[in-house]
Amino acid sequence: MLFLFATVPAGLPSSLTVKGDNIWTIVVLMLVLTMLPIVLCMTPFVRLLVVFHFLRQALGTQSTPSNQTLIGLALFLTFFIMQPALVTVQQNAVEPLQAGKIDVWKALDQAQPPLRDFMLKYAREKDLALFVEVSKTPRPRTPQDLPLRVVAPAYLLSELKAGFQIGAVLFLPFLVIDMVVASITTSMGMMQLPPVVISTPLKILLFVLVDGWNLVIGSLLKSFQ
Repeated sequence: MLFLFATVPAGLPSSLTVKGDNIWTIVVLMLVLTMLPIVLCMTPFVRLLVVFHFLRQALGTQSTPSNQTLIGLALFLTFFIMQPALVTVQQNAVEPLQAGKIDVWKALDQAQPPLRDFMLKYAREKDLALFVEVSKTPRPRTPQDLPLRVVAPAYLLSELKAGFQIGAVLFLPFLVIDMVVASITTSMGMMQLPPVVISTPLKILLFVLVDGWNLVIGSLLKSFQ
């Protein structure tokens, strides 16, 4: 990339040339885009996606909704939940960077505190203590003094556990339906008819009647308040 910028023909209009400072800005922005999956791990995206996949498995619908639909819904909810933190990042890092008051590296430093505060709010103390011990980081006076390399994996571990807990709770009512249908079909001697053929429509019907998507999304949003 740097080679391409360095070999811009001299005859191009000045508006198309890139200054030295802008080169590093573009490089850092490209690096951020490349690391977007890692950045998403520091947001509610992980918990939301885990819960959605558990819900789909519990309903027995296999590939409905599709992965693209679930990922899109998780992204929209992630931006909704992260809006206060993103506004703070916009004010403290993005706007000063655009005004030329700070450089890219300073902007990255100022963008970390809102994300760190958000992750510390939902990271378990047990997970934080684990990574503090493994990384041999000196015990901080306050959680805000913890480095991002400790907070981020601890938060991800906590989110995975929370997602699995919510997924297990979602599984229970649908598991009961599967067991009831299986015992009824077996007692009636319907050995050739797979229970899933009957239980899947019943689970979908129950989910629709109780307005399941509204309940699930509402519970997930309230878990981040």
